[in-house]
Amino acid sequence: MAEKYDAIVVGSGISGGWAAKELTEKGLKVLMLERGRDVKHVTDYPAATKRVWEFPHRGRLTNPMKERHPVQKRDYPYNEFTPDFWVDDLDCPYTEVKRFDWYRGFHVGGKSLMWGRQSYRWSPWDFESNLQDGHGVDWPIRYEDLAPWYDYVEQFAGISGSLESLPQLPDGKFLPPMELNIVEKDVAARIKAKYEHRRMIIGRVANLTVPHNGRGSCQYRNLCSRGCQFGAYFSTQSATLPAAVATGNLTLRPFSIVTEVVYDKDKKRAKGVRIIDAETNQTIEYEAKIVFLCASTLASTFILLNSIESGSLPDGLGNTSGQLGRNLMDHHFRCGANGEVEGFEDKIPYGRRANGFYIPRFRNFFGDKREYLRGFGYQGGASRQGWQREVAELSLGAELKEFLQEPGKWNIGMTGFGEMLPYQDNRVTLDKNKKDKWGQYVLSIDCELKENEKKMRIDMINDAAEMLEASGVKNVKTWDGVSYPGMAIHEMGTARMGKDPKTSVLNKWNQMHDVKNVFVTDGSCMASAACQNPSLTYMALTARAADFAVEALKKGDL
Repeated sequence: MAEKYDAIVVGSGISGGWAAKELTEKGLKVLMLERGRDVKHVTDYPAATKRVWEFPHRGRLTNPMKERHPVQKRDYPYNEFTPDFWVDDLDCPYTEVKRFDWYRGFHVGGKSLMWGRQSYRWSPWDFESNLQDGHGVDWPIRYEDLAPWYDYVEQFAGISGSLESLPQLPDGKFLPPMELNIVEKDVAARIKAKYEHRRMIIGRVANLTVPHNGRGSCQYRNLCSRGCQFGAYFSTQSATLPAAVATGNLTLRPFSIVTEVVYDKDKKRAKGVRIIDAETNQTIEYEAKIVFLCASTLASTFILLNSIESGSLPDGLGNTSGQLGRNLMDHHFRCGANGEVEGFEDKIPYGRRANGFYIPRFRNFFGDKREYLRGFGYQGGASRQGWQREVAELSLGAELKEFLQEPGKWNIGMTGFGEMLPYQDNRVTLDKNKKDKWGQYVLSIDCELKENEKKMRIDMINDAAEMLEASGVKNVKTWDGVSYPGMAIHEMGTARMGKDPKTSVLNKWNQMHDVKNVFVTDGSCMASAACQNPSLTYMALTARAADFAVEALKKGDL
């Protein structure tokens, strides 16, 4: 007989951690299912305190690592420092109709252990953009609906940032901000003096600048990707999981691959979920009154597409609209400009700030009208070259030693993060000709940047160069490193929210139109992408949906 709970949460990352916290604190008995291994806070961050020379290959990938990780090796996050945080691509393949870089990690905490921690609210304009320009469906909520939940999650998570009163980037409930360094302050002042609607501010980041809720403050080591034993950045392990465990209402089960939501066609409700035990291959069912899918954008959509066993759901659970799997989005980036800064030769940075600057969106706002829709922001930083510069060109001996004692030139650079429109034909489907290690079908991903994004990238490059040159930066060079969907690790869409069940999968409460006791609160719910990092919005949506679900459960509506 299946074990029964009040709620099942699928996934333990940023959204799953928040769902577990909120549901357990409201008195529900919750089962959290994670397909990967358990990771204990502090003790399971073996690389956190190691020096580079303590790694056999100084962080570089070995040939066997490259062979088993043909996708993960495409960019810098996968390295020798934290190889166990990233998926084995051979065990977990997918089909790329067009190139899509799918970076994943299967473990308790998910990408909350690996994320970049930039935390920005969306503006009122972002929630209205689909309606205004006719791309995608209108969001069923507005900024005012989410604002109190932004307040709520910021105060618990601990977001450091500065108050700026910018209409395109609402202020939040912040801890004291980190500081721009002296070069960034100079460039920021010049940008503010020259442009009416452009601002360079310190990044808003989920790193604590003061002790908060029993967690220690940031030590300015900039080794966040290895796990933080101080609890200084927000993660499931440092924040939401301890809160959920403290209630006594949480059961955590790692190595649990959820294959589908079990559907009762008579009641038109989910009964629970079916899993494969990743270690034993045993199939197990769990039952619950409500199910929260928080497995990450594509993983949650896979589960819904794969929920077809009853025969009454040939196109997947909750897919009467035909929108499940469609409208896949990511941010496009890897382009911008950089240059050298003169006049600060007597200054060097102190510490390793785990943050950079941010320039909020200014295009297609404030009366500006471009040949493309939506816009972009910038992230970047200024730093001084160290001993690594041009060492190969120097001779040995006194000349080399003297050179290594002097810091190099100041440099500043920025990369744009652009919004990608929701397109019907950017989609995922089940590939029934390929299976993973556990015998499941895999996802087929067909997604690309289109003309709107390509036109936007021209401004992303040119505007960056213009601002640097206007700020007195020398030898400014532009660059375009080419961006493919997936690279930003901000995948969104495929189970979008909307007002009309005929054109969307979820309602304004992240509740499935077709199956009222299933909620989806990870990135798959997004109806558009904006240009800000999305994780803070996932947190707010999850807390809001959990509050609604518990109240609906009490009323007997579910």
